[in-house]
Amino acid sequence: MDILNLPAIDVHAHYGDYTSDANAHAAWCMSGDAALVAERAKAARTQWTIVSALKGLFPRGRADACVGNDEAADVVPKTPGLLFYAIVNPLQPSSYDQARRLYKTNPHCVGLKFHPEEHRYPITQWGRPLFEFANELGAEKNASGNSGGGCVIKVHSGEQFSMPDDYIPFADEFIRTKTILANIGCGYNGTRDLQARAIQKSKRGNVYTDTSSMMSILPRNIEWTAKEVGADRVLFGTDTPLYFAAMQRARIDYAELPDAAKRLILRENAVKLFGDRLKPFLA
Repeated sequence: MDILNLPAIDVHAHYGDYTSDANAHAAWCMSGDAALVAERAKAARTQWTIVSALKGLFPRGRADACVGNDEAADVVPKTPGLLFYAIVNPLQPSSYDQARRLYKTNPHCVGLKFHPEEHRYPITQWGRPLFEFANELGAEKNASGNSGGGCVIKVHSGEQFSMPDDYIPFADEFIRTKTILANIGCGYNGTRDLQARAIQKSKRGNVYTDTSSMMSILPRNIEWTAKEVGADRVLFGTDTPLYFAAMQRARIDYAELPDAAKRLILRENAVKLFGDRLKPFLA
């Protein structure tokens, strides 16, 4: 199949209102309800888009993860083409039990989302209970009765509370977790290789990255990352609606990479990574 027609899987997306510190016009540009996200994904030839509710992440330091998760559990199954992550905020203890329930009973919930920056906690301090929780879920059966094959965690990375290196000790220790260090090229200090360098330090082969950062549009950086860590460690992500999904898709379609690597990034890595949790949606 031609790369341009390959049905992609977007592992990093959102839906909802961008209620952050941006001015009103910028916030409107970066907002989009579930239907709009699904419509743009279809236009970008994306079969499945895995979202988390912006309501559970914004405004910074004041979001209610549980409210966002409840909304996603209701909206996502009604929106063709969408799956979701349950957001866990360690400063909101009730989000643990809620995420466990959703992960075990809602087939559309395929993993967990941690966002130290928006929830305002350092991963160095809270990584152990978060990864321990994910590790437990990774050993449990899913809603279809399939045995645990490891829990996928998508984590924000690249800023003060979420430096990619700081996740690695937890990923190495908790072997039933699969961590996606989001945002290739994101580095608050101007460094654009943080995610790749962290993957190189990991010991268990259970750490990945995605293409969702605005810095992914830098020439060569995705290509360099795929070369440094292997294309099998890079997944397609758009961060839609914050960024335009079709633009992010084009970045991979026309990347200076072999088609085999593009297939891994756009689809095959996600199929393998999510395993039995994604399999029912691919039939």
